[in-house]
Amino acid sequence: MSPRNANMIDILLVEDNPGDIELARESLADSKIINHLDVVTDGEQALAYLRRQPPYEEAEPPDLVILDLNLPRKDGREVLQEIKQDPKLRRLPVVVLTSSSEERDVLAAYDLHANCYVQKPLNLDCFIEVVRSIEGFWMSIVSLPSKA
Repeated sequence: MSPRNANMIDILLVEDNPGDIELARESLADSKIINHLDVVTDGEQALAYLRRQPPYEEAEPPDLVILDLNLPRKDGREVLQEIKQDPKLRRLPVVVLTSSSEERDVLAAYDLHANCYVQKPLNLDCFIEVVRSIEGFWMSIVSLPSKA
């Protein structure tokens, strides 16, 4: 395994839509902030990744999780709840990035201690700008806890 840049930001994207995954990759690849993006496509994979369970034993702990709510196998609400109830994971910033604008989803996410709730824009350019803004805010402005 090659040595990692100490200034690199590790991001875990939990998303099942291939188009949204590609847009996020492109947005982050053009970023001024050095980052590494890992992607999992369902809630069970997300929790295995975060807990470094097989096949993710060698996964680098993320600095930030970007989480969709509507996921197969275990939805994002359940993932968020398990993250925030786990003493080893609860400080991990979780940004909910989802297509839902329903007030009940917004309230539920914050009740589960999401750090941020962002609705996915329908416009391609706006989606790219939203992903860049999330990264810029969380990686340039906010002080994050050090990795475990």
